[in-house]
Amino acid sequence: MNIGRTLFSQIMDFVPWTSFERLVAKYGGDVRVRKLPCTEQFRAMAFAQITYRESLRDLEACLGAQPAKLYGMGFRKAVAKSTLADANERRDWRLWHSLAVLLIARARNLYAGSDIGLDLDNTVYALDSTMIDLCLSLFPWAGFRTAKAAVKMHTLLDLRGSIPAFIHVSTGKMGDALALDLIAPEAGAIYVMDRAYLDFARLYELTQAGAFFVTRAKRNMNCHRVYSHPADKPAGIIADQTIALNGFYAKKDYPSHLRRVRFSDPETGKKLVFLTNSFAPPATAIAALYKKRWQVELFFKWIKQNLRIKHFFGTSENAVKTQIWIAVCVYVLAAIIKKELKLDVSLYTFLQILSVRPFEKAELFQAFQDADYSSLLLSPANQLNLFDS
Repeated sequence: MNIGRTLFSQIMDFVPWTSFERLVAKYGGDVRVRKLPCTEQFRAMAFAQITYRESLRDLEACLGAQPAKLYGMGFRKAVAKSTLADANERRDWRLWHSLAVLLIARARNLYAGSDIGLDLDNTVYALDSTMIDLCLSLFPWAGFRTAKAAVKMHTLLDLRGSIPAFIHVSTGKMGDALALDLIAPEAGAIYVMDRAYLDFARLYELTQAGAFFVTRAKRNMNCHRVYSHPADKPAGIIADQTIALNGFYAKKDYPSHLRRVRFSDPETGKKLVFLTNSFAPPATAIAALYKKRWQVELFFKWIKQNLRIKHFFGTSENAVKTQIWIAVCVYVLAAIIKKELKLDVSLYTFLQILSVRPFEKAELFQAFQDADYSSLLLSPANQLNLFDS
């Protein structure tokens, strides 16, 4: 029983602290540190994410409101905003990236058997990026346009559980297709992406690695039909064709045949053209795969609405990346807890309850079983659910 411990303290039990200490030693996180070790920095920043703190001053005031409970939550004393700001500024952001990688591996194992609603044995990933706008005068290192700064999150989302398998944080100038160079292709996996990733040389590298892709074709794509397969027109399949590229450089970049599927959405009437190197599944499965790409858009919307990655506590590149990676850690940690405790609540509801009860002393599982959380829910039009509730 954990009746004598706060809910926040119990949440922190799911962090692999032994592995974390090895990472701290690797990156020298606690070298010549007297006031705020890395364990307390993570707890403070995670607390800020969970309770929706808007600034370091806000975080300092909130933690200082319950001084008697700080020691039980893993803090030796009250956290000063200046000390935390210095830690975010100076400690290598790769420490938090490495912690996120550990948590992601654990979460993916937990959700490996999740059903994504498609009759496929392949692992399916959705690849996309999102832009986080910044003020150029405050973040000059993140220059994007003449009067605008931005960072971009390139994310490869495992659709089994909506767990990010890969994240790269860059400035806004980095093109989407370049993210394909950073991903180690997984043989047999299916990568679903939009037209921004239509780079034939990079897509051919996926093919050579034994991976599959599904993307949108561009209107001006120069190609010719090699063979037409039977089309399931009642299901919205206008045409299912094997094609070859015509352009000199395009043929050089992708010398093999491709599959082109013309699809008309029965609900909206919108016509889409998909491009893939997978010839085995039916054309309807290709269309269904591309529809699943929307999960990565939901992921971006969810973390922007529910975590602190749009307003930053520091202005340096290290501080921004520290905050983003700790936010990712909190997201994955919540997914792990939800799965391991078999909580019958959505991830949104889980964080909403925790945000108003971090200092409460109660058994973690029971807190989410007995709580009347109906008043915390948004209207269906606004709430985003990435996990089955």
